[in-house]
Amino acid sequence: MYAIEAASLSKSYGRIHALSTVTFQVAPGEVIGLLGPNGAGKTTLMKLLTGYLEPDQGTAKIHGIDVERDPISAQKKVGYLPESAPLYGEMLVQEYLEMMAAMRGVPADRRRARMIDVVRATGLTDRVTQPIRTLSKGYRQRVGLAQAIIHEPELLILDEPTTGLDPAQIVEIRDLIKRLASKTTVLLSTHILSEVEATCERVLVIMAGRLRADSKLSELRGTNAAVVAIQKDAVGVRELLEKLGPVQELASEGDFTRWRVEAHAPELFEALRGTTWKVGELRPDPKTLERVFRDLASSAEVAA
Repeated sequence: MYAIEAASLSKSYGRIHALSTVTFQVAPGEVIGLLGPNGAGKTTLMKLLTGYLEPDQGTAKIHGIDVERDPISAQKKVGYLPESAPLYGEMLVQEYLEMMAAMRGVPADRRRARMIDVVRATGLTDRVTQPIRTLSKGYRQRVGLAQAIIHEPELLILDEPTTGLDPAQIVEIRDLIKRLASKTTVLLSTHILSEVEATCERVLVIMAGRLRADSKLSELRGTNAAVVAIQKDAVGVRELLEKLGPVQELASEGDFTRWRVEAHAPELFEALRGTTWKVGELRPDPKTLERVFRDLASSAEVAA
């Protein structure tokens, strides 16, 4: 049974198509990055998965439960941290978490134990008697995470959890998410590429409301390109390299010119063995996530 099963999910706001026929599955225990630019449809997708919105078409299931048909049962399995955490500034951290435990259906005899557990897990031990409004943004995010996990959800959905935090706070929240991921499935939405690289195993890329990529991060960044530095005065270099794939001349340094070729490094090596050119460098050129994202954006513009 999948932790998340989305089938042809679509949602429009008037003439704006926020989401169009999005289909994917997430297995229990996965840590998934939901990646896309602002306005891509990420938040709409999460609201459909959590039952805050109803789809125009398609279905969403959480551990086999249809979110539209039985939203309460589905929501019991989900911990959700929206981009703006639902906090009450006048309440003490302890009071707020006790209230959320009750609202989430944690049995009365378990609430204190659960509050102690989440306070420790989120590093809030020294803040439980403080009013929420007096906390830094980083600590307010911790409170938001604490309320999201207090009922021990099987699925944790986080919408831009590090937005507006300083670098030190971002590292703290990332580390916290990694610890939480050892016990639950995590869907993490962000438009920050480094966020995905630091925390996720697999990536879903949404652009203009459509799912453009669904792959393990290692596969998405896999490469069939290589960089080679060949002596400047060699004749016929471009012609030879273009037989292997698209070629880009990068730069000249010293006695060598560096080229990028859309070909596997061993294939390029074999082609160069038949020449007398001096080679100063030959290496695979793995894609950065930034390049993958840029390529997907370009293909999305062409498709539009």
